[in-house]
Amino acid sequence: MSAKNEGSASMRMFGAVVRALREARGVTTKDLADAVGYSQSLIIKVERGERMPPPDFVTRAEPLIGGGEVMTRAAAHLERGEFPSWFEPYADLERSAVTLYKYDNFVINGLLQTEQYARTLLSDSAAMLEPDDVERRVQARLARQALHTRAPLAQLGFLVEESVLSRPVGGKDVQRAQLNRLLEVGQLRNIAIQVVPLTDEAHPGFNGPMTLLETTERKQLAYLEVQARSFLVDERDEVSSLHQQYAMIRAQALSARESAQLIAKIAGEL
Repeated sequence: MSAKNEGSASMRMFGAVVRALREARGVTTKDLADAVGYSQSLIIKVERGERMPPPDFVTRAEPLIGGGEVMTRAAAHLERGEFPSWFEPYADLERSAVTLYKYDNFVINGLLQTEQYARTLLSDSAAMLEPDDVERRVQARLARQALHTRAPLAQLGFLVEESVLSRPVGGKDVQRAQLNRLLEVGQLRNIAIQVVPLTDEAHPGFNGPMTLLETTERKQLAYLEVQARSFLVDERDEVSSLHQQYAMIRAQALSARESAQLIAKIAGEL
């Protein structure tokens, strides 16, 4: 699903109501933008369900497009989703996962990120999020980390490329704190963090990051994500192939203890 459909279902519903009212009156998006005192691009995003309407939107729009009561009732149900809509199906599965294995080759995984590291990534996102959206996404990402200590415990494994550890996301202080966070989380008995060293000339991870997940029903799934698009894979042969690739990457990774030593070394050099 494209990133342009990031809003919650209630936001898309409200946007559809506004568009229907506007078109019924023969009003253009520019006319509506001029009437409410906001940009045309914001009006378009509200109608698509990508942006929450400003607090006074209904009051300002009603004289031009009518339907004040309809908009008011629709606005009463507005709620933002915690995550982009394309991520929500996976997020629901992640909360109750029995096992979760992840490989990342660009950034530290969201389940391991510090608040400042996550804020840097989301602030620099190509989606150009508004400040309040950034904060909402940061808190939602941090809340996912309850999986670390949830009862019953989930078995979590993380493979991360060594190159990711050296990229100073947010600056050296932010990156150092992030590496220390990896060392802290890695001490939990149900979590293994392993580094794939730069000395490996090639391995199956070059195809990109992956997540392997086992549900409470013992169903094996894979989750793939790229450029604000995501795919849940449940076809047995495909999932099996990804498990094999993950196993090959893990076989080339440093042990958890060796990885912790390398992470501490890199943190000390920042």
